[in-house]
Amino acid sequence: MLTQPLFIGSEIYRGSSYGKKHPLRVPRVSTVMDLSRALGWLPPAQFVNSPRAKPKALEIWHSPDYIAALQAAEDAQHVSAETRARHRIGTLDNPVFPEMFRRPATSAGGAMLAGELLANGGVVYSPAGGTHHGFPDRAGGFCYLNDPVLAMLSLRRQGVQRIAYVDIDAHHPDGVEHGFAGDSDTVMVSVHEEGLWPRTGAVEDEAGGSAFNLPVPRGLNDTEMALILDRLILPVVTTHRPDAIVLQCGADAVEEDPLSHLSLSNNAHLRVLRALRPLAPRLLVLGGGGYNPWSVGRLWTSVWGELAGYEAPDRLPAQAETVLRVLSFEGNRHGRNPPEHWFTTLTDDPREGAIRNEVRTRLGQLTARLKASL
Repeated sequence: MLTQPLFIGSEIYRGSSYGKKHPLRVPRVSTVMDLSRALGWLPPAQFVNSPRAKPKALEIWHSPDYIAALQAAEDAQHVSAETRARHRIGTLDNPVFPEMFRRPATSAGGAMLAGELLANGGVVYSPAGGTHHGFPDRAGGFCYLNDPVLAMLSLRRQGVQRIAYVDIDAHHPDGVEHGFAGDSDTVMVSVHEEGLWPRTGAVEDEAGGSAFNLPVPRGLNDTEMALILDRLILPVVTTHRPDAIVLQCGADAVEEDPLSHLSLSNNAHLRVLRALRPLAPRLLVLGGGGYNPWSVGRLWTSVWGELAGYEAPDRLPAQAETVLRVLSFEGNRHGRNPPEHWFTTLTDDPREGAIRNEVRTRLGQLTARLKASL
């Protein structure tokens, strides 16, 4: 069993970009690494350099033709119209860029290593992970490979049977749902913005009995998320009695994200993390969406602090503050006049509010389904 939480990262994310106009032009994992080190939270003994998954290893879920197409596209920096149509690479969402195979293969390698490291229990954090839209034969939603699925399959290879996958990204994890639909040893809980791409994950969508999908209205607040945690996430996970929990902790549900319309503070994510941690002997926390560099850096660093047992200071020390002040967000209104607390603190002020009828009604539907299954 791991004696201390481990952080899996890599320098490949520093300077790698999907392109100047793509939402993933912003630094994310490198910011979390730098900020964690500036705070003294990431000693060498807890940092693991992510391996790059070999093509053959990825074929545990992805098709050989697709893996070959990704490699060929990286080498040529071009795809044919046929490849674009078949595998959905070389599109605006999933562009050709210099590390388009090596970067996701590194995230996937880290996720698969996490499964091995957790064989006997413990906690692993891989903020580069969470690419939950990848399918066996195609990319989707900025995701070329599906590292959550690969991590869960890696856990299975270590003899871990029952897995709970919890996803609080603003987008529905369509690729993960596809990967484990009908698997009685896996339960998936997804809280996502209704109507947002990929426009899947209706409350009636059960994925063969293995998924609890909760689409939420725009403006979801911390009070509503606390109710969702108490009425849905915790009862489903507790009932499943998992041997491992995989939490996809996408930062795009935080209010300042440019691609979604939810209104959470980063306290909501940390509350979910704290509540889930004691419910299984193995915990893997992944990143996911998040396209405001300050929101992502502050949240994901806070997640690592929570896992590693550190308390966020009221005011960041100068070295940590510098990491946040040198960030930029060109081409977006949030980058024009960022508020001072994005530079000086990690924790947001809570964003409480009223609990709306749509949230209560859908929770009631899912709670009734859970009770009926007992």
